[in-house]
Amino acid sequence: MRATRLALLAAGLALAAGCGGGSGALPKPGYALPYEITPATGNPVSRYIKHVVVIIQENRSFENFFAGYPGADAPLNGFKIGKHGVRFHIPLHEVTFDGPDFPHNWHASMVDWDNGKMDGFASIAANTAPSGARDPAYAYVKRSLIAPYWTMAREYVLADRMFPTEFGGSFTAHLTLVAGTDNIRPHKAIVNFSDGKYDDCDDAPGTRTQTLNVYRVVSGFTGPFPCFTQFRTIADTLDAAGIRWKYYAIARLHAGAWEPFEAIKYVRYGPDWSKDIIAPQTKILTDPREGRLAPVTWVSPSRIDSDHPAVKSPLGPPWVASVVNAVGESRYWKSSAIVILWDDWGGWYDNAPPPQLDFRGLGIRVPCLIVSPYAKRGYVSHTQYEYGSILKFIEQAFDLPALGPTSEGYTDTRANSIVDGFDFTQAPRAFKPIPIPPGYAERIRTEAPSDEPVDTE
Repeated sequence: MRATRLALLAAGLALAAGCGGGSGALPKPGYALPYEITPATGNPVSRYIKHVVVIIQENRSFENFFAGYPGADAPLNGFKIGKHGVRFHIPLHEVTFDGPDFPHNWHASMVDWDNGKMDGFASIAANTAPSGARDPAYAYVKRSLIAPYWTMAREYVLADRMFPTEFGGSFTAHLTLVAGTDNIRPHKAIVNFSDGKYDDCDDAPGTRTQTLNVYRVVSGFTGPFPCFTQFRTIADTLDAAGIRWKYYAIARLHAGAWEPFEAIKYVRYGPDWSKDIIAPQTKILTDPREGRLAPVTWVSPSRIDSDHPAVKSPLGPPWVASVVNAVGESRYWKSSAIVILWDDWGGWYDNAPPPQLDFRGLGIRVPCLIVSPYAKRGYVSHTQYEYGSILKFIEQAFDLPALGPTSEGYTDTRANSIVDGFDFTQAPRAFKPIPIPPGYAERIRTEAPSDEPVDTE
């Protein structure tokens, strides 16, 4: 069956002619690749992993959650530029989930990054910090409040080199998590947000996007309507191979940037829309137990469960633990890999200069956890990852070709797979439920549906 599917891919199904315009016919699943198809047939990932679950949280840097973690690149101090351009050390301080919400668009990331010196966080944060707050971005969340994350790191894998594909905020982060690119031309990419309400195909006519050119100049709202046909996504590949996938979101319609397939024309107006976009997101808590976990799954949270600083809610860690427990306590555990990451840094300090691989980034580092019966126990992975690394791992698990070449902006070809976090020579470990603070599990399980977008930047 797999060989047949790959033959169909290789033979072309050259039906993705819609990749170039926003108003033409819908792209069809499958496509003719402009280079040799080299699926990873027989690799150990495809022998052991049959289910990949990607849990996406909001707006935290690696340092903000894992400063001081043993063996990780996460010192408890950072660098700041003071008056007259003097650069000096500054200790990180402890905060709760009541911390402020900092700007996290393209401009903010450029200031924070400061050409790799990672010392500009104070100047951006000062504009939105509470009155009297000193160096608010140089902070880490109290460990007892994020205990489920530290438990998963100690039991499984913490990756301390995960970088977003692009500098900036949530819209492009979520697009690149499913496409590995957001290029609309070889030297022009989507950046920031649209000027519409939803950032997707259901926005009002005339909605436009911002764009970024190869010189890192952001253009105003002159880009295409946010119903993209200019690049492929992993949905094309999975559909062409007959592999089921699901994306769990707060709502099927108008979930905003945190349900990126609503901005992909092929999905929004194709059969995937009614069968693969699952709402509300809390169905992920019962679907594994009921035998309905798809081979590839993405999970986005409600606003209150998202870790977003503006919400000031402690429910993010128990929400993630609940999702992990739902998979871990199901019959799917022995063939699963769960990846947990945050869509962008949220303006919080981070010490690791992101490697610059193209004009889009890489962006400022975010936390990443890998949970699996084959995950190395208590391992800190220092391998350089990007969002394309997750796509590459999915492609390895199902013997699929890459989405496209690096020359066209796709990143799954160049990226390191997250396979470094796995040991397939070990027997699959039995699952131990992630502890959740008393009262939180029931609160999350009975959470009322919400249509409030997780973020607006």
